[in-house]
Amino acid sequence: MAGTGRAASAQERLQQVTRVVDPELSSLSVVDLRHELLSRLQTVLAADAAMVWLSEDQGARQLVLTDMVGFAGTARLGAGVPVGAEISGMAAAPRDQREPRVLGNGHSRPVGPLAGWEDDFGALLEEPILAGQQLLGVLQVGVASPRCSTAHERYLLQLAADRIAVHTQAEASRTEQTAAVTLARSLQPPQLPARAGVAFAARYVPGHGTVGGDWYDVFPLPSGRIGIVIGDVAGSGLSAATVMGRLRSALRAYALETEDPGAVLDKLDRKATHFETYTMTTVAYAIFDPTRNELRVSLAGHPAPVRALPGEPAALAELAVDPPLGFGLAHHSRQTTVLDVPAGAAVCFYTDGLVERRDSTLDAGEDRLCAAVTAAPAEPVCATVMNTLVGTGPAEDDVALLVLHHHPQTSTDTSNTAETPETSIPRPISAN
Repeated sequence: MAGTGRAASAQERLQQVTRVVDPELSSLSVVDLRHELLSRLQTVLAADAAMVWLSEDQGARQLVLTDMVGFAGTARLGAGVPVGAEISGMAAAPRDQREPRVLGNGHSRPVGPLAGWEDDFGALLEEPILAGQQLLGVLQVGVASPRCSTAHERYLLQLAADRIAVHTQAEASRTEQTAAVTLARSLQPPQLPARAGVAFAARYVPGHGTVGGDWYDVFPLPSGRIGIVIGDVAGSGLSAATVMGRLRSALRAYALETEDPGAVLDKLDRKATHFETYTMTTVAYAIFDPTRNELRVSLAGHPAPVRALPGEPAALAELAVDPPLGFGLAHHSRQTTVLDVPAGAAVCFYTDGLVERRDSTLDAGEDRLCAAVTAAPAEPVCATVMNTLVGTGPAEDDVALLVLHHHPQTSTDTSNTAETPETSIPRPISAN
């Protein structure tokens, strides 16, 4: 597309590259950056039009015209077209083997991804906009009269497409992260239940500022008992947070059907296996009955909680652990175990981001956690655990923490009328 009729000098080529890679463009919004790049390409390539088509779905099956400068023929902003095989093939090719697709130049035009718009131009260059192997869109530069393009012009087009890809992907990541944070916050309980003899405290910290699929939940049941949940969906970002939201809502619904935690997780496993394909989740679901000093717990691949009894050091509760949710891994009914939680005791539920460290063993992390948990009020225990295991630096992974404290009854409390069990040893019960 050498419109000047002569080859550009080395100095001119350098100036053209500088205009495309200009670092000052990074201060623009992604929309303004795309428009400015198109304007500069139109100038340096002496083109009649420059356009950006972006994918409207993750499968890149459809492209939408989002930006254009100059004459664009019959194309209109917002127009959508299916992606053709040529562009899909270019996107899949190794970077060093990929050349912009050249249409026109007096030759017959193949049927392209934007078939119909090519006829508006005498020559057209197309370059896929890629993030890795993911097709984000297509960059086009066209001229009204047929003419040949140079290797330098095709190089400029590739530079521009790469820059658009980087900024479009960065903007998408920021938007996704904002949505994930908003979703995660909206799904946290607005306030933890309060009733005589029971107190809760909780924390959630995203790993390196990136929200994932960790969550906690506490809710009253129709019987007056309290449902307690902590879980961890594999992955991070909006996709993990979305799955987490669906599982959280489903678990609440199943919790109204039965007060056997194992049966609830059986139902949730079927839901996750069928609807959340290729996603694995660990969950601890418990039901606390303060009138009987009783916590009924079922673990789906999740770490066992830490229990601190009055006058005794805290320890991991010895509970049966069934497979995680998803993939249909459980081949029998999930188990529920009764754990005694007498007045004064505290129970700490958590996700693995609290105890796992790259420079330390899991056992060491669990030992640190047990040393930080005491039979004390929930809020001080929660603060001590976070200060000890997370500190002031960023967490390596998402951390969700939930502490239950069964505090002694006062003279005005009448909710705890049952006798305290004689033993504090966990007792397995059937899943039925």
